[in-house]
Amino acid sequence: MGAITYDIEIPSSIPATKMFKAVVLDADTLIPKIMPQAIKNVEILEGDGGVGTIKIIHFGEGSQYKSAKHRVDAIDTENLTHSYTIVEGDALAGVLESITYHVKIVPTEDGGCICKNRSIYHTKGDVEINEEKIKEGKEKAMQMFKAIEGYLQANPDA
Repeated sequence: MGAITYDIEIPSSIPATKMFKAVVLDADTLIPKIMPQAIKNVEILEGDGGVGTIKIIHFGEGSQYKSAKHRVDAIDTENLTHSYTIVEGDALAGVLESITYHVKIVPTEDGGCICKNRSIYHTKGDVEINEEKIKEGKEKAMQMFKAIEGYLQANPDA
């Protein structure tokens, strides 16, 4: 099994703790509300939302995928970090064992934050990953982050 790692950093004017709450703690209800074409709903299969929780994400009609099962690996509300792994679903495209995401929201001096996201694609055997597919995934992650940012700017009390 091989692994390919990609990092992205997305700056925001939203304070770090507020962004973490939206991107991590409230994401299961917030994202389907503001981007139903991307994610229809999220269902907890096991657990209470903390480490070890298993969720299934049902993608919206705007997605090429139907669903993905993911496991919460770590969540730290003090250090604003979250790790999870997609372990099943058509998003793995038959060529990936899993995809692990490490998210860290870092406060900036101007009162905003930077969302640092590391994605690790664990391939089956010696399979080569299509760079275009990974680029598409990174762009979708950025769009989702920016949609959440826009929602928080339009709804400061959210």
